[in-house]
Amino acid sequence: MTEVTRCGWIKDPLMMRYHDEEWGLPVHDDRRHHEFLILDAFQAGLSWAIILKKREGFRAAFADFDPERVARFTPARVQKILKDPWIIRNKLKVACAVTNARAFLRIQEEFGTFDQFIWQFTRGETIQNRRRSLKEVPPRTRESDAMSKALIERGFKFAGSTICYAYMQGAGMVNDHVVSCFRHAQLK
Repeated sequence: MTEVTRCGWIKDPLMMRYHDEEWGLPVHDDRRHHEFLILDAFQAGLSWAIILKKREGFRAAFADFDPERVARFTPARVQKILKDPWIIRNKLKVACAVTNARAFLRIQEEFGTFDQFIWQFTRGETIQNRRRSLKEVPPRTRESDAMSKALIERGFKFAGSTICYAYMQGAGMVNDHVVSCFRHAQLK
């Protein structure tokens, strides 16, 4: 049996499954975009492993990541979510998810789909990077800077450039698998 080479950030089977099946795969579904936006905002200051372990809790708390439903969350619903042990109970981030869902819907209204809006930052195609090591991966780029600025101007919170770059990596807008990783060639 041949051993497969992967990116060096994988620490457990859950992270491996995410890496092998999702990370870097281009997303063109608005609900998936909304899911990644929520999860990446909650990930700020934490590890992605923590978010993945709580992903199903987030899915339940945030109405299966349906932006129309999340946008209608009342203060009472937010208080209920803040008591949910299956998510990260951060008041600012929970409120941000509601604010961002409303901004997400405004973007859909303006552009037809969120997908149409978000992919403009990479001219509609995945940026194919050729990183040899994780040390070469930047925390942000001019594309993530532009995305962050546009999202913040449209009312998003927790949408800094570093969060946007992590989002771009997860949503397949950039291929940041190291060149020795089997997924780099698959996603090229």
